Amino acid sequence: MCSIMCYCGKGITLEEFKKGFDATISRGPDDSRIVELEKGIMGFHRLAIMGLTPEGMQPFELDGSHVICNGEIYGYRKIREELLKKGYTFKSGSDCELLLPLYREHGTDMFAMLDAEFALVLYDAATGEFIAGRDPIGIRPLYYGYDKAGVIVFASEAKNLVPICDKIMPFPPGHYYKDGAFVCYADMTRVEQVCTDDLETVCGNIHDKLEAGVDKRLVADAKVGYLLSGGLDSSLVCAIAARHSDTPIRTFAIGMEKDAIDLKYAKQVAEYIGSDHTEVYMTKQEVLDSLEDVIHLLGTYDITTIRASMGMYLCCKWIHENTDVKVLLTGEISDELFGYKYTDFAPNAEEFQKESAKRIRELHMYDVLRADRCISVNALEARVPFGDLDFVRYVMSIDPEKKLNTYNKGKYLLRHAFEGDYLPEEILYREKAAFSDAVGHSMVDDLKEYAEGRYSDAEYEERRKQYAFAQPFTKESLLYREIFEKYYPGQAEMVVDFWMPNREWEGCNVNDPSARVLANYGASGE
Repeated sequence: MCSIMCYCGKGITLEEFKKGFDATISRGPDDSRIVELEKGIMGFHRLAIMGLTPEGMQPFELDGSHVICNGEIYGYRKIREELLKKGYTFKSGSDCELLLPLYREHGTDMFAMLDAEFALVLYDAATGEFIAGRDPIGIRPLYYGYDKAGVIVFASEAKNLVPICDKIMPFPPGHYYKDGAFVCYADMTRVEQVCTDDLETVCGNIHDKLEAGVDKRLVADAKVGYLLSGGLDSSLVCAIAARHSDTPIRTFAIGMEKDAIDLKYAKQVAEYIGSDHTEVYMTKQEVLDSLEDVIHLLGTYDITTIRASMGMYLCCKWIHENTDVKVLLTGEISDELFGYKYTDFAPNAEEFQKESAKRIRELHMYDVLRADRCISVNALEARVPFGDLDFVRYVMSIDPEKKLNTYNKGKYLLRHAFEGDYLPEEILYREKAAFSDAVGHSMVDDLKEYAEGRYSDAEYEERRKQYAFAQPFTKESLLYREIFEKYYPGQAEMVVDFWMPNREWEGCNVNDPSARVLANYGASGE
């Protein structure tokens, strides 16, 4: 990962800018640079992944125009070749260096052309204006706010903006900012034409497109590793990557010392695909000791995001401290496309599709946020093959009747697509376990117990009432909200609400986000 920040005007000192910007130096510990422009200030903290030489340091400049980008542009070599033919020259091997020439050639049409995960801010010297943009899913983080003078400020994380802006909001994915307005250039939930192919054709396409999504994410000038939970999604990513690698891939799994569900399955997958596998263990005390730090680094009060971050954060921390791995592939964004345990309760195909679209639109506030922060705070880069744009567009276009769980097995299309020798059958068709539970049921129980001991019933009722927006509804949610407010006072609207199953559906009106409380959880946690 890298960290970017841009103050788009005059009125702030370099010291004030640096104070906010240095809050995310862990995202880019390799190098830092702040540039004062004619009409603003740009900053860049670098984590070198592509083009490791000093020439790859940002901001990049072209005839007075500047750009900062936290991104990964796939297929950039082909774009670079086309730009070379037009007379442009390049000083580095960085994929992001081509952004200024590309903008000069295509203007804001550039954004829809990119097959990329990115957040960027560009200063156009010819017009004196700032343009910002974010990838269509929001895999790379970007926030904005206005200072007291009304100047807009962009940054990778909300913590950069807390000292400067009164109100901070996430930059909408699939949009660019120009002339004071946010313009949608890509809506991943919009289906132009429903795919009505037969089941085998659909599954064949799912197979090929996910293979391609993994393969393109293996390209890096830094060491690559894999988070392996033993669940379907991360296991598939690892199995595909192992087939595309000449040497054993490095996989990492984490669990509680006494009751981790996933460690045994992750080990089984690792042995099957022949990976160089590491098991990391965490204790109750480590979880409780890390809780406040995790909420601070996440910038959320959401229950399921925080629970699921505990293991991921501690695993990535171990990787950072004990290995030379810089890039991690993960299994996020499969559930939003193919279904959660609770979407088994969808009353019809139309409702399933609407719920999937809602989850894709909000991903940047939940699972994608979790993966980004847990990985980036440990000076690593996250890559998410299930978030491949071609893959997401295709799965969203599939007739939702085929995605409904009428097969007596959730996410059947994905499982059927990879039947064969990718994974052991008991892994491929294993019931999904909730991620925060799978590192050990005791972890969630420990967090709940800790929160219960913090407040009496009367204190809980009194203290939760002070929050009108996303009001806490359990002692655990109150604890998380109070820690959040300590670091992000008054910024709760950065998150749309608590991540919860669709309570309007029969069987889903629950008071805990864990799939463990659903009637259909069954053998998922075994």
